[in-house]
Amino acid sequence: MLPNLMHRERKYARRLQTFKNQLELQSMVWPGIIFLFIFCYIPMYGIIISFQDFSLFSLNSSSNIFSAYMNSPWVGFKHFKEFFTDPYFLITLRNTLGINVLGLIIGFPFPVIFALLLNEIRNLKFKKFVQTVTYLPHFVSWVIFGGLIYTMMATDQNGVINVFLKSMGLIEKPVEFLANPDYFWAIVVISSVVKGFGFNSILYIAAIAGVDQEVYDAAEIDGCGRFAKMWYITIPAIMGTVSVMFIFSISGILNTGFDQIIVLQNSLNLDRSETIDTYVYKVGIGQMRYSYSAAVGLAKSVVATLLLFGANYTTKKLTEKSLF
Repeated sequence: MLPNLMHRERKYARRLQTFKNQLELQSMVWPGIIFLFIFCYIPMYGIIISFQDFSLFSLNSSSNIFSAYMNSPWVGFKHFKEFFTDPYFLITLRNTLGINVLGLIIGFPFPVIFALLLNEIRNLKFKKFVQTVTYLPHFVSWVIFGGLIYTMMATDQNGVINVFLKSMGLIEKPVEFLANPDYFWAIVVISSVVKGFGFNSILYIAAIAGVDQEVYDAAEIDGCGRFAKMWYITIPAIMGTVSVMFIFSISGILNTGFDQIIVLQNSLNLDRSETIDTYVYKVGIGQMRYSYSAAVGLAKSVVATLLLFGANYTTKKLTEKSLF
């Protein structure tokens, strides 16, 4: 008994000493952990309202939000059934998957290709210029960026796209792109790629920068050109980063950019622009049906978790690289 107690005390003393030695590093980590706990884990308590008929109107001056949680009637899977049997469910699911699958096919490889090509630029000033220009759109809000899209696609003289297509003889009269549902998915995917590919390439550029330069020198001595070095050295070196980002992209396939969709959406393109996020906002938040919106959010989270594990398993089998 005594030896075990002494062993535990020595183990505790070693851990305490390690903590003291890493105090500077710990001081950088703990604020993030506390922030994550307060704003991500504590609010998870609110998941229970997805199984209740929760209403803010049931609150009175003597009650609080936590008592409302406890006193709301339990309804089981009522809200989940209501969403899955809603006539708009298949429409919103089709639009959500359509936009995200197209975005995954077109938008995911774009930052990787951009990072590979940027790495081949030898002129440092030009390289920094290209990086700056491609990063800037990410820091512009979708409200402003969406306004630019509306202006560029306008049917008057300010609509540079229609003016260009008309000058090339490709169209006879201006096309109302945002009023036609058939163009909406393409507009969303292209605008998302243009706005985000520069910033999204930062991880891949950082991964490429970590490749040992001596490997490139050895390959050059063996007669490898730029394309051969890219194919046989750079791409395998960043495959771990690509795999992890691909897993995250698959797990978030039910999440569309809400701010982007809501800015570009209008009554004329609603058939192709109504996604799960915008529908839940209008029905759940707009009509104050918080239990309904919480149920949809929980269902999406469960599906995202399943997709995360499935994508991780598949990626691990195919590339031997995975998130966990």
